Amino acid sequence: MPVHQEEMSLATTAGTDVHDLTPEVRRVVARSGVSRGQVLVFVPGSTGALTTIEYESGVIQDLIRAVDRLVPGDMHYDHDARWGDGNGYAHVRAALFKPSLILPVHGGEVVLGVWQQVVLLDFDNRPRDRRVLVQVMGE
Repeated sequence: MPVHQEEMSLATTAGTDVHDLTPEVRRVVARSGVSRGQVLVFVPGSTGALTTIEYESGVIQDLIRAVDRLVPGDMHYDHDARWGDGNGYAHVRAALFKPSLILPVHGGEVVLGVWQQVVLLDFDNRPRDRRVLVQVMGE
C-alpha cells in the first residue's frame, strides 16, 4: 500500500486559536495520487488538537466558549504548580480533543460533509510554530 506524507507548518497565537486545514489537506490528497483509502492528519505536541467543524465565525466562537466552560483557564492545575508555565488547561483541552483525525478518501478526494472542515485547535498560552503531518494511504 503506497503511503504519501507531507508536513505543513503554521504560526498560531496565544489562547484558543482555530485554523482551517481543509484546503491544504485536500491538496495533499490530490498530490498523493491515492483514489481510495485514508488520510491521517496529526499534530505533534501536547497542547494542540484536531477536529472537524463548520469553519464559520459564529460556530468557531461558540466552540471556543464551550471549551472555556468545559476546561476553564482560570482554575488551579497541578501541572502549573509543578512547572509554572500556566498552560495546564491547554494540556487537558488537547487531551480531550485528541491530536489526530483519520478521514476516508474516495475518488481521490477527502470525504467530508458539505459544511465540515478539518481544523487545528491550538490551546497553548503562547504563540507556537505548529507542525501538522498529513499521511495518505491507499490505492
